[in-house]
Amino acid sequence: MSEARTYHPPRTLAPWGDIVPDAGPMTVEKLLALPDDGWRYEVVEGMLIRVAGSGLRATTVARRLGARLGDFVDDHGLGFVSTADGVYRFPGAETGLLPDVGFIYASRRALIVDVDKPIPFAPDLAVEVASPSQSQGDMDAKARQYLDGGTSLVWIIWPLRQEVDVWHPHDNTPTTLSAADRLDGEQVVPGFSHPIAPLLVV
Repeated sequence: MSEARTYHPPRTLAPWGDIVPDAGPMTVEKLLALPDDGWRYEVVEGMLIRVAGSGLRATTVARRLGARLGDFVDDHGLGFVSTADGVYRFPGAETGLLPDVGFIYASRRALIVDVDKPIPFAPDLAVEVASPSQSQGDMDAKARQYLDGGTSLVWIIWPLRQEVDVWHPHDNTPTTLSAADRLDGEQVVPGFSHPIAPLLVV
């Protein structure tokens, strides 16, 4: 386990992506209707954010973790796991993010009126797999966006560095795990534990 780092607020709205110029005010509902042009899009405070797609390394890591977490959650009836297309609409400002892997408690299913629309709250667990073009500051900012929206646990996975940053709501710094450590679902996904190293092999 490596040393924690201090979080510094970003100077731009969503540093993990690019604000789309001339897109006009955007809503989370409109996000679902955007044509497929090879990019991923999110909405932050009513602005359309373009995020580059991931390569084989990041998508393999996300798929592998999503499968392990999803099977555990299903087997224990804990809730629901989403993949990279799952849209979560945050409370307050018009914001919708798409974690590479998301988890929500079973008890919150009753809050979802229409299962074909964006999930109307932040995930309880959000997982992002960082791409080579995304910096520490970029992903620190995204972790804080989740936590400020109500997420209880965030894992930022760095495949090239073979590390995982673990964030909690009141953290000013993440705890950084090495490939020799294990992911722990803590009280969010109780009982879930998985070694990090096998997730990162590509």
